[in-house]
Amino acid sequence: MHQPVLLKEVIELMGVKPGGRYIDGTVGAGGHASAIMEKAGFGGQLLGIDRDAAALARTAEKLSKWGSGCVLEQGDFADMIAMAERHDLKDVDGVLLDLGMSSDQVDSPERGFSFLQDGPLDMRMDLSQELTAAKLVNEIGETALADLLWRLGEEAASRRIAKRICEERVRCPIETTAQLAEIVSGAMGGRRGRIHPATRTFQALRMAVNSELESLERGLDAALNLVAPGGRVAVISFHSLEDRVVKQKFVGHAGRWESLPAGGRHWVGERPAVRRITRKPVTASDGELAENPRARSAKLRVVERVA
Repeated sequence: MHQPVLLKEVIELMGVKPGGRYIDGTVGAGGHASAIMEKAGFGGQLLGIDRDAAALARTAEKLSKWGSGCVLEQGDFADMIAMAERHDLKDVDGVLLDLGMSSDQVDSPERGFSFLQDGPLDMRMDLSQELTAAKLVNEIGETALADLLWRLGEEAASRRIAKRICEERVRCPIETTAQLAEIVSGAMGGRRGRIHPATRTFQALRMAVNSELESLERGLDAALNLVAPGGRVAVISFHSLEDRVVKQKFVGHAGRWESLPAGGRHWVGERPAVRRITRKPVTASDGELAENPRARSAKLRVVERVA
């Protein structure tokens, strides 16, 4: 069963209140959204967004008790401003982004996100898009593939892995997760530690297929502009690349006021201005880690818009 990570911390640090208006940009199985609506009540309003149509279909029933107070949209949270406008939703009290894959996606072999079970090399969050991981692996040039694995997977052996992939795909197209995992493991000399050799490669391909960092940049900008002064933006990330983007964005908007020689003051920093609710990322407690190991790499950062 899906367990939303850092649930208590999200509700507390977002300051969810009765009658509040919220956006869950990665609604997934609806765990965070349900908790937000329980606190906001029937006077509250929530827009739930997800790329995955199957996730929205499953979640719709869970959130149906809130009636018209909870609406769902399929799409990329980078486009949340247009979605919010369709529902006359502006000056919201909070936006939540829970990044990465859902447990439902990981546990579905046919989606191709994980090497733990064999399945087609897909990795699309939105099944209507054309680009798949198989298309990337079989068609991208060796240098470009190596750069992708380094940039999005921080894979030190990116060139060796890319070379082996390109050698193998000449013999036979790489079409399944098991094929790719075996090729990467062979290029790395087999498994030696706790982390599977293909972990970073799969991460890089998934992020490339779904343009995740580009969506995150745009989604953060949209969220900061959608919240009203006093509203909060909360982001849960699961690896260093995502967390770095979130941290830099929040720091850039958490500038400072400087006094002017002639009197008055001006803001130094990006707008809209925010204050950081969490100076350091919030991580899961020992109790949560015991119940939900997926939370081990989760980091929560929260800011509040001030102007």
